[in-house]
Amino acid sequence: MELSFTKMHGLGNDFVLLNGFRKPLSLTPEHVRRLADRHFGVGCDQVLVVEPSRGEADVHYRIYNADGGEVEHCGNGVRCVARYLRDEGIVIKDEITVETMAGGLSKVYIETSGLVRVNMGVPRFEPAEIPMQARSRASSYQVEVGGGHVSVGAISIGNPHAVIRVDNVDTAPVSTLGPMIERHPLFPQGVNVGFMQVVDPSRVRLRVFERGTGETLACGTGACAAVVVGRMHGLLKPSVDVQLPGGHLSINWSEPGQPVWMTGPAARVFEGEIRL
Repeated sequence: MELSFTKMHGLGNDFVLLNGFRKPLSLTPEHVRRLADRHFGVGCDQVLVVEPSRGEADVHYRIYNADGGEVEHCGNGVRCVARYLRDEGIVIKDEITVETMAGGLSKVYIETSGLVRVNMGVPRFEPAEIPMQARSRASSYQVEVGGGHVSVGAISIGNPHAVIRVDNVDTAPVSTLGPMIERHPLFPQGVNVGFMQVVDPSRVRLRVFERGTGETLACGTGACAAVVVGRMHGLLKPSVDVQLPGGHLSINWSEPGQPVWMTGPAARVFEGEIRL
């Protein structure tokens, strides 16, 4: 199978984007792993497939992590999808409606500055909606790992997130604690693990160990989750600058029941073809 692709990134969180408008695409987990391999494939954190909407949206898109598993949502990915659709002339308006495996519709706006603003949906807190094995909703949960306990805030931004507050992200145990929590039995579908340092009420630093991928340079849904958890603990203002290893995202969330808004860049890197 020969595939044409576009390489894109949002703050260094990189993607191989495939166009399913030209012809239907059926990818196996092995195909995805080959594409994502940084030595024998193209190399990326996630593979994205854009295809005709299954309903009223402008586009449906599928998200595959580097390990081949399909997932529900990707904040940096949806910005790249919107930019790609505009660049290719598939959609010629500035407001784009996107549907994903997570269900529902996301509104994406390409601003005159070139940045992309996304309605990321309303955060969900009930354990069954995350999903998480907990008897009742709580502002924080104690997770037993490595012979001790870690306090996490757990929510869904269309995909599951656990957020840990740390004093300094530079020394946070992302590579060791991240995979232990990612696969913890409390999270039956796995979980993205964010390590958040609150600098002041309008600014946080964040590193994210992504489910099925490992630590990435940026995670859009992770940035949203961190701000929501910080807001729920009274630590943050409604508008927050989130500094990730790959750059900055602007996140805005007013209160429970309201959607989270994310604004950030999307960049096209190169085009190519690969035989799988």
